[in-house]
Amino acid sequence: MAEQQQQQQQPGLNRLGSLGMPCAVSGRRSNLRLAFPGQGRLNNDRPQNNLEFPASGYPTTQIGKSIASVPPPRDKITRGIYQSIQSSGKLKISPELQVEFTADDLRDLGEIGRGGFGTVNKMVHRKSNTIMAVKRIRSTVDEREQKQLLMDLEVVMRSNDCPCIVQFYGAIFKEGDCWICMELMDTSLDKFYKFIYERMHERLPENMLGKITVATLTALNYLKEKLKIIHRDVKPSNILLDKRGNIKLCDFGISGQLVDSIAKTRDAGCRPYMAPERIDPARARGYDVRSDVWSLGITLMELATGSFPYPKWNSVFEQLTQVVQGEPPRLSPNENGNTFSEEFVCFVNTCLIKDESSRPKYKQLLEHDFVIRSRADPMDVAEFVCGILDKMANNGRVMYTYDSYNC
Repeated sequence: MAEQQQQQQQPGLNRLGSLGMPCAVSGRRSNLRLAFPGQGRLNNDRPQNNLEFPASGYPTTQIGKSIASVPPPRDKITRGIYQSIQSSGKLKISPELQVEFTADDLRDLGEIGRGGFGTVNKMVHRKSNTIMAVKRIRSTVDEREQKQLLMDLEVVMRSNDCPCIVQFYGAIFKEGDCWICMELMDTSLDKFYKFIYERMHERLPENMLGKITVATLTALNYLKEKLKIIHRDVKPSNILLDKRGNIKLCDFGISGQLVDSIAKTRDAGCRPYMAPERIDPARARGYDVRSDVWSLGITLMELATGSFPYPKWNSVFEQLTQVVQGEPPRLSPNENGNTFSEEFVCFVNTCLIKDESSRPKYKQLLEHDFVIRSRADPMDVAEFVCGILDKMANNGRVMYTYDSYNC
């Protein structure tokens, strides 16, 4: 009984997140209380779903003092959140540029996104003149969403040395809200390719498809080799572009830890992009990074042809019938009037091998002729992207894409 009471009184943290993956806090007037997931319940056995801060918010030093005595949690994901809160109020824009900041140091340039977790605003840090995306998080999310938020923040915090993953700058608290500061990207591949096909009546050139392939593979391989993580939600809306020519992977809320290179959770991700082995109800064993290779193949085929490679499904049964029992999509050298190189066709179709035991992993794909050729291609990605973004702006198309992506 005494042990249970001690557990009930143990402080911790409940929720925090990042780009597209928010953190929630409540603005009720009270002392700071933090409840780590999995450490029991507080207040008459009611679930604790909020971080509580004074309505005026805590400055950095107060937050630091408030949690200084809280022992670091054993859970690795939650430990990342703990560390993030401790460093709250510090903006790390680059290894050479790290400054302390408050909300007053940010000038709001307007809302650029809205999703289930909160809003995203374009802001500029006055002292460094750095423009960023700031996710402002609402106070309540359910347990499933909380887990996604924690996972997303854990990944971006540990991935700042990967140039193909969206960068995390820092976090602060303002009037009970949690503000997550991230690198600002200009659009998603989803919006980008649809504008090219539907408005310009053109297509993505193969060398651009190559650059997208190299960047995405680099990010996925980094997650696997450095963090032992599988993304599980590779699709056009989770690949972002900017005017500097950067191509970056985002949205790690449903990423999964690999145990002996195997993941087991079956319901995480956007179903249309899932590999056969992930949706086959008769399959008992887990899956590995080759399921993300399938998703990459579906994504590239969609980008190359301008349309999703399967017809629209009206039920899960139809999807099971086509994906699990039917033949996989195949890209041909001449598809809808488009001509593709032998290397690109081979790469896409290799990603879409139905039997995952024959489907290659990242190391093999990084040595594929198409990837080697694309890596060496002198294409000016920034010039190409800027040209399309200018046309999108002139047509009144919304470029920014920081909503919560849902299937």
